[in-house]
Amino acid sequence: MTCHSSDSTETIENDRRAEAETRAAQSEMGRISAAMRDLKNTGWYWGRLTANEAKEILQDASEGTFLVRDSTQRDYLFTISAMTSAGPTNLRIEYKEGKFKLDSVVLVKPKLKQFDSVVHLVEHYVQLSRTSCKGGTAPLVPPNGTVQLLLTTPVYTAIPSLQHLCRIAINKTTRQVQELPLPNRLKDYLTDYTYNV
Repeated sequence: MTCHSSDSTETIENDRRAEAETRAAQSEMGRISAAMRDLKNTGWYWGRLTANEAKEILQDASEGTFLVRDSTQRDYLFTISAMTSAGPTNLRIEYKEGKFKLDSVVLVKPKLKQFDSVVHLVEHYVQLSRTSCKGGTAPLVPPNGTVQLLLTTPVYTAIPSLQHLCRIAINKTTRQVQELPLPNRLKDYLTDYTYNV
């Protein structure tokens, strides 16, 4: 017969709780790490860039041109800077409970889609914007309807490699890379970046 004091039971519970919190933190860091890896592969992630620097980059760009940068606000990881009909603007990306979504007014927030990565989020809104430009419905219209935000053309930090541009073109055509008649090394390269933007 064994007897546990309430102190030892409490210690065991505290240890279990601490272990669960550690696992959750490691999982969270893993998600953010994977999102960062994908984002760095895009060529349109600018890292530490201020709002004014982003504005200068976008100043003469056409509507729909965008880039992603680190957010200068502590509560957010990233910001999309984009050219609108009214000039350059910034839209924060919120990260909560392992998901990324656009920051918005409280009434709209619950309706916004959530994504596993920033690149998935951007890819989604680029597809909506490109559809909108071809006669679809407006993708990102603020509640007051004053400015439509389009994301159509990324601004690259440097000229992308031909391989990367080919990879994007292939990803626009098919999601079944393993079925393509290509060497495994090329398939690995294609699956390393599965986005079409």
